[in-house]
Amino acid sequence: MMLLKSIGKEYFEEMYTNEGANLLEVSSQKPVMLIFLRHFGCTFCRESLADLAEQRAGIEETGMQIIFVHMAENPVAEDYFKKYKLEGVAHISDTACRYYRTFGLGKGSFSQLYGLRTWMRGFEAGVVKGHGGPELNPTLGDSTQMPGIFVIRNGEIIDSYIHKVASARPDYLKLARCCVIP
Repeated sequence: MMLLKSIGKEYFEEMYTNEGANLLEVSSQKPVMLIFLRHFGCTFCRESLADLAEQRAGIEETGMQIIFVHMAENPVAEDYFKKYKLEGVAHISDTACRYYRTFGLGKGSFSQLYGLRTWMRGFEAGVVKGHGGPELNPTLGDSTQMPGIFVIRNGEIIDSYIHKVASARPDYLKLARCCVIP
């Protein structure tokens, strides 16, 4: 895991969820797992949503709140969250990828997006596990954008997971458990 340099609290104050709360307020009440998704047309994004639906109760039992950041309009995102049994999750629409850049999440290189490991994992996630193949549609987000996860408490990043390849499959529950105050 790599920790990101400090991000000014003003960014957390301007990041509003679909529920109208800003990230600074939420992270002052409880730790937040801020999950920057790849585009909704991505096989690995859909796999991540399935993983998070499965691990959601365990993550929330640690006292942590999940907040997604995505590149789609909110109604499109809510359709995907509903499909993957994540109804009611807080999320932030970032169609211009401004917050992605602020958090240091860039565009993937050819090998990060299309390397052999990614192709093999794409077959496993898409065909074997049933998350489907890639869907290129600009309303779903930028297909070259890399994802990442940040644990935030009181407006400060306390841990992060930066994907090295698009196909990385983080252990969300393990990340949540390591960041809980005993």
